[in-house]
Amino acid sequence: MSLRAETPAPAGARIRRFSRAERWVHRTTAALMGVCVVTAACLYIPQLAVLVGRRALVVRIHECAGLALPVPVLLGLASRALRTDLRFLNRFGPHDRMWLRAALVRDKRRSSRPAGKFNAGQKVYAAWIAGATLVMLGTGLMMWFTHLTPLMWRTSATFVHDWLALTIGVVLAGHIGMALGDPEARRGLRTGAVSREWAKREHPLWRP
Repeated sequence: MSLRAETPAPAGARIRRFSRAERWVHRTTAALMGVCVVTAACLYIPQLAVLVGRRALVVRIHECAGLALPVPVLLGLASRALRTDLRFLNRFGPHDRMWLRAALVRDKRRSSRPAGKFNAGQKVYAAWIAGATLVMLGTGLMMWFTHLTPLMWRTSATFVHDWLALTIGVVLAGHIGMALGDPEARRGLRTGAVSREWAKREHPLWRP
């Protein structure tokens, strides 16, 4: 999707926001992340562990889902739309710093939170969850292949893996909460299109 200004869409029209490949990547990644979170809860919360049982099976499902987590994004890189949006997510400008300052002081005025296709909060979340996923994958592999690393490394990996998993759970809950508060954003992920009014209000610097 380009940032070039084109002929304005008529009032009430819907604007393409995400391609089919991007929606597939998001849904598949979300499903795999959900499996990781649920199986982790079944492994670490005693009440759930007793209720579910079959710990070895739960561990195997958790491992397979974790290993598969990067696959949707890697496959999705074949999509030009996804590659373009990843560049947008990886690019911070003065308007993003303004958005973050407004968010920190809880300034809810639209004029104080300028955003392109993605706002600064979405960019920070995308960068953080990508980094956290890589750390979880690395520490998980050290815990799985115990013969490849010293005991001290495995102990440290377990500590990082467990606490980062808890942090990811909290951040994901916040992410889902934000999504539940914005039906039009959810519709964009479901159908690939959003209303022109929503785009102008929430992402005034975006030029689809």
